[in-house]
Amino acid sequence: MPDYDVLCIGNAIVDIIAQCDDAFLETNGIIKGAMNLIDTRRAELLYSRMGPAIEASGGSAGNTAAGVASFGGRAAFFGKVSNDPLGEIYAHDIHAQGVAFDTRPLEGQPPTARSMIFVTPDGERSMNTYLGACVELGPEDVEADKASGAKVTYFEGYLWDPPRAKEAIRQTAKLAHAAGREVSMTLSDSFCVDRYRDEFLELMRSGTVDIVFANSHEIKSLYQTKSFDEALAAIRKDCKIAAVTRSEKGSVIVRGDETVTIQATTIRELVDTTGAGDLYAAGFLYGYTAGRSLKDCGDLGSLAAGLVIQQLGPRPRQNLRSAAQLAGLL
Repeated sequence: MPDYDVLCIGNAIVDIIAQCDDAFLETNGIIKGAMNLIDTRRAELLYSRMGPAIEASGGSAGNTAAGVASFGGRAAFFGKVSNDPLGEIYAHDIHAQGVAFDTRPLEGQPPTARSMIFVTPDGERSMNTYLGACVELGPEDVEADKASGAKVTYFEGYLWDPPRAKEAIRQTAKLAHAAGREVSMTLSDSFCVDRYRDEFLELMRSGTVDIVFANSHEIKSLYQTKSFDEALAAIRKDCKIAAVTRSEKGSVIVRGDETVTIQATTIRELVDTTGAGDLYAAGFLYGYTAGRSLKDCGDLGSLAAGLVIQQLGPRPRQNLRSAAQLAGLL
């Protein structure tokens, strides 16, 4: 039996989340809806200008790991924090979610990563991320037993920014495939896709990645087209399975000639879109590793995403397994 259902690899980031208006974004030169990489000076400046904020352990793949665990799945995580107060917060939070996290913390500089997330009244989040210790994740942090013992390894496209993390991911993928497991990735952000389009396509076409998660903006960016249908037809040929989210339009899952359309979960109020794609992937991968149909996988993903956007912060505050049982999905 595999030791884990899903192994997630990502940037270990503490999110600092505050609400603001669109004028604040303009005044401070923040690209709305994007993940903007920033340096120490910019991080300090934006932090000084933030209103009341909440701190929550985040990072895309870390959120997915927490979601898988909330469904009752066995989740593990590779990610680098520093041996500092924020690093301790991060480790505590992910352990408390029931995720196996044993990556050795960095001693000294740089400090644990943090992302200042500004949420506008429409629920859109604009992220300003200082990667800090994340850039130190490397091949020496790959735990071979977890890499070969997880049914699916999942990593975030954001990890293509720190160069040594690429080596860690390729090494983990080799171990996973050698053990007969599968590898998945999320494209993360359309600006991230612009930076690494050729490399992402090579990962898919070479078979390094089996399952791809994306939203409609990212998939169109990947194939440099304004047509969603053209992009969907292209990704169908490039990977084993693709799950593409479309906000209130739900999602579309393709596998070979098969197409499954998933409805969005009805929500009462859109509060904060942070973590929506991460939790969709969590629900999907929980269902997938449990042997469920693509329709069930998509419905579980849609449920998790719908719940997390009705709260502030990227990790589920209610038990996703209980919510799925209540919805008749488990």
